[in-house]
Amino acid sequence: MAKEYKLTRERMKELTEELHYLKTTREKEVAEQIKEARSFGDLSENSEYDEAKNEQAKLYGRIAEVENILSHAVLIDENTDADVADRVGLGCTVKVRDIEFDEIDVFAIVGSQEANPMEKRISDDSPFGKAMLGKHIGDIVEVDAPVGVVKFEILDVNR
Repeated sequence: MAKEYKLTRERMKELTEELHYLKTTREKEVAEQIKEARSFGDLSENSEYDEAKNEQAKLYGRIAEVENILSHAVLIDENTDADVADRVGLGCTVKVRDIEFDEIDVFAIVGSQEANPMEKRISDDSPFGKAMLGKHIGDIVEVDAPVGVVKFEILDVNR
């Protein structure tokens, strides 16, 4: 069974636009690079040609990757379970307090394709994401981290 990729509507749009760009503009640019490199003569000793072919291979690899993601994408419905608005789910923003250090932070719980810890976008597959899913405002959540168990209190959940 193929892996499902959980995406927000915004990320799905970004990937669709990227795929369009890769298949139209970028593919023509790479084809032009190959054409120009061929004009330099002997292909066996032509580093420009090798470079252009490598670029083409990377391009086709990325096209295949994006097409695979889009064909197995599952749209995250951010309005799901509106009756439990205080429950953490995919697409939610969670405000938490680290109990040990009494620090407050805000994280977005997203699918693995959208995760970016530097922007505080945490994957639902990560230990933090898994621990948070399904919890409610006021719950104390224990997260298994490399430094040991870290406890967080859920202060707020926004969809």
